[in-house]
Amino acid sequence: MRASTVADASPLTTTDVARIQRRIVWVLSIGQVLGGLAFGATVSLGAVLAAELSGDDAFSGLAAAAITLGTAALAVPFAAFARARGRRPSLALGMTIALAGVVLVVLSVGIGSFPLLLVSFGLVGAGQAVNLQTRFAAADLATDATRGRDLSLTVWATTIGAVLGPNLVGPGEALGEAVGMPPLTGPYLFTVVAQILGIALYLVALRPDPLRLAQQLAARSAAEVGARIAKPDEPTVARFAIFAVAAAHGVMVSVMAMTPVHLMHHGASLSVVGTTISLHIAGMFALAPVFGILADRLGRVQTILVGQALLVAALVTASFGQESMLAVTVALVLLGLGWSASTVAGSTLLTEASAEEQRTRRQGRSDLVMSLVGALGAIGSGMVLSWIGYGGLALLVGVLVVATVALSPFGRRLAPAVG
Repeated sequence: MRASTVADASPLTTTDVARIQRRIVWVLSIGQVLGGLAFGATVSLGAVLAAELSGDDAFSGLAAAAITLGTAALAVPFAAFARARGRRPSLALGMTIALAGVVLVVLSVGIGSFPLLLVSFGLVGAGQAVNLQTRFAAADLATDATRGRDLSLTVWATTIGAVLGPNLVGPGEALGEAVGMPPLTGPYLFTVVAQILGIALYLVALRPDPLRLAQQLAARSAAEVGARIAKPDEPTVARFAIFAVAAAHGVMVSVMAMTPVHLMHHGASLSVVGTTISLHIAGMFALAPVFGILADRLGRVQTILVGQALLVAALVTASFGQESMLAVTVALVLLGLGWSASTVAGSTLLTEASAEEQRTRRQGRSDLVMSLVGALGAIGSGMVLSWIGYGGLALLVGVLVVATVALSPFGRRLAPAVG
């Protein structure tokens, strides 16, 4: 079976692979739009539904926590499944599980079950897990010269869904009321449609499977020329990449999660809070291609360090400008930009520092660590805020930035083996 798949890949030229890669990036980007659309509409009402069903606003944050834990729990299994069966079935399965979670969310509201609601949101986390995996799928067939750009384009596509999703809440609620759905669940009609379209897209259009084809091409290359041109596996570099991505995510989530609370304590309206978070999300995704191109041209570690500089600027601005709504907004934009640079460059570095047989396993591990650090940051930041305030929180999480910069020499890659 292995020999036949290698033989099937042999007629492909470099030009053929580049053409396939361009189409795959387009398919993955459209899938990210649909996934982001579904996820944005789901998360925007999660806290409200949790508070309604539990009867206590203190439990409103458990919806987001359940999604995050679901994402963390499924990241490694989905990576292993992709390794064994390919990206196409892995991405489609994740979106199918998320679709089941959305249906159960509506059911749990209909029967008034808070425990079922949390389980449902945990399943919704499968959608976020495959959204994270998509950026790695975009790098499966990419070359060293374009890997950062290709990966970043799928990250950028998330912007569209993330912005549109919450804006469908009003129309969705009206539509849900018209068809007799439980209160506050109407927007999930759009989520269901987006999930179904995403599943169909991956099953039909993600051909050839990028990971399977990459595996076939790697096996063919090894059979033809042996290990002379094989890139070495660099576990130390990979570990640094995982740390850099997780640390940037922890910094971003810790400060971002407490910003609405901080602003409202200083008299900001909900519209001001919403605008600030929207600008932050724009910073996270809108310039991802710029950082992808920068990673390709300047270097992976250098771009990670650019991200750390942006995070330092964000944390200093947030700390010393915490009394100014404008300063906090600027800080949140810088925070998003720093996250974007670090995530794009770190994910690119992780992919190319890992030998083919280690790659998907480490990618899943990276998503697991990233999700867990984000969850800890969201939970711990509330306690830190009550202890030393918003400015103190911003300075405290800067420890992660310092650690990333200090460890950056471990991210320097070796030259490929040339025999």
